Amino acid sequence: MKYIIAPSILSADFGNLQRDIEMINQSEADWFHVDVMDGIFVPNISFGFPVMAAVKKHATKPLDVHLMIVEPDKFIPEFAKAGADRITVHYEACTHLHRTIQLIKASGCKAGVALNPHTPVTLLQDVIEDLDLVLIMSVNPGFGGQAFIHNTYKKIQDLKRLIQGVNEELIIEVDGGVGLQNIATLVSAGANAFVAGNAIFATDNPTETISKMKNLITTGISI
Repeated sequence: MKYIIAPSILSADFGNLQRDIEMINQSEADWFHVDVMDGIFVPNISFGFPVMAAVKKHATKPLDVHLMIVEPDKFIPEFAKAGADRITVHYEACTHLHRTIQLIKASGCKAGVALNPHTPVTLLQDVIEDLDLVLIMSVNPGFGGQAFIHNTYKKIQDLKRLIQGVNEELIIEVDGGVGLQNIATLVSAGANAFVAGNAIFATDNPTETISKMKNLITTGISI
């Protein structure tokens, strides 16, 4: 099983964005996690295509794009052209989810669906075979630095049961309040991809923090 660390560039220093991109390039991280917020689906606005293009220009690792926006179908092809490798949309934002998943794939990207804390994983039963990734939100989306919601562990376990014999290669990603204190427990629950923002960028040595996360994943030792 490959385990993935995906630093969220939303927590990077935008005055030194290229520096932080190079740090991720040179670290043990696997993906760049790119949070796109529209101020409608979530109560915050992040960035769009110009920043995506700037990240893509310098990034040497895949871009894991998380769309926290309404009507994502309007923008999926453009995010694909801007360099997304994976595009994740929210179940709660998609009226015709199957169609949206197919659009992501037709645009040349891996397809993911994110679930807010109140959304049960059983709602994905009819599309689970079509997905490459499910993102479990372990905080309410829209702001960094929130406390981890402990029901996340149960949701990961529920999702593991849902994919058994159906789509066992599915990546189970967790976003929100992920750090050194709980990453090993999340692995034990069944997750294999981890988004971390403040837990990486707010530390004195982000590269070392990423390395510590990798070590905790491989050793399974919780601290």
